Amino acid sequence: MEKIKVGIVGSAGYTGGELLRILVYHPKVEIVFANSASNAGKKVSAVHNDLLGDTEISFTSDFHSQIDVLFLCVGHGDACKFLAANTVEPHVKIIDLSQDYRLRANREYKDAQFVYGLPELNREAIKSAHYLANPGCFATNIQLALLPLAARGELKGQVHVTATTGSTGAGQKPSPTSHFSWRSGNLSAYKSFEHQHLQEISESLDQLQTGFLVDSENALMERAAERINFVPLRGAFPRGIFSSIYVDTDLTEDEAYQLYEGYYETHPFAIVSRDNIDLKQVVNTNKSIMHIEKHGDKLLILNATDNLLKGASGQAVQNMNLMFGIEERTGLNLKPMGF
Repeated sequence: MEKIKVGIVGSAGYTGGELLRILVYHPKVEIVFANSASNAGKKVSAVHNDLLGDTEISFTSDFHSQIDVLFLCVGHGDACKFLAANTVEPHVKIIDLSQDYRLRANREYKDAQFVYGLPELNREAIKSAHYLANPGCFATNIQLALLPLAARGELKGQVHVTATTGSTGAGQKPSPTSHFSWRSGNLSAYKSFEHQHLQEISESLDQLQTGFLVDSENALMERAAERINFVPLRGAFPRGIFSSIYVDTDLTEDEAYQLYEGYYETHPFAIVSRDNIDLKQVVNTNKSIMHIEKHGDKLLILNATDNLLKGASGQAVQNMNLMFGIEERTGLNLKPMGF
């Protein structure tokens, strides 16, 4: 098989940098261009300086369709603008890392539909997809913690979620809440009960457990907020998401473990641990590691993911592998940062 020719738009940001780090060493990939209008002419390693010695690629402002797949690592709202302003030839597959095409109501493009790219939910559809919407970072973490329950129809009441994300979750552009002096030794909540990922989470759960939400645009967010009580927190660390989720269920702890282990048996990056977990187990990997505990009527699910990898660029490469018929772990043998 010839190498997959890749183009990246928005390659100077966090997700673009992570994508480059993976693809530089992907055995089946040739990076044709790394587009960044503001950095055109600079070596990629001048911006992503950890890539010094790994690649001689330079950023370019050029864009063309002499590629097999296009990754859009642009801000929310900018992917649809880019596709409206530029001609992407029909043979080019598209993987969008923004939120523009994730929701059911927004998936139409040209005469086709974007497929929602959570492999643990839509692996077979991803294999035949031409256009793919990569899931959000919080959405990936929370969905993976709940999919087995939805598949069995066990989400009958309220879902309670507290999840803490690192500073890279806010993107590369500085903001008052991403400065080191503010973030370090600090903790704060934001977008409580109204985070934008609630809608895509609910649509996926409804795909497995019909009736989880009301299928209309206006009622959708209201229904999601009624069923999922989500409090996101800003953590004093650069990367990763750690979530604590609980639901009421009649399942015993052992039955819950059997359900989760069975559901994820064929999914290499979703790992169920019978021992307690911590965030450092997943940082710099494409893994999502879950732990379950039963306390009275409540089932507690803990989940740890790297927001930039399984929550963004690593999952995008996993999806590319599936779309091109490659074993989905290819190029993703990433090791935790450890201590």
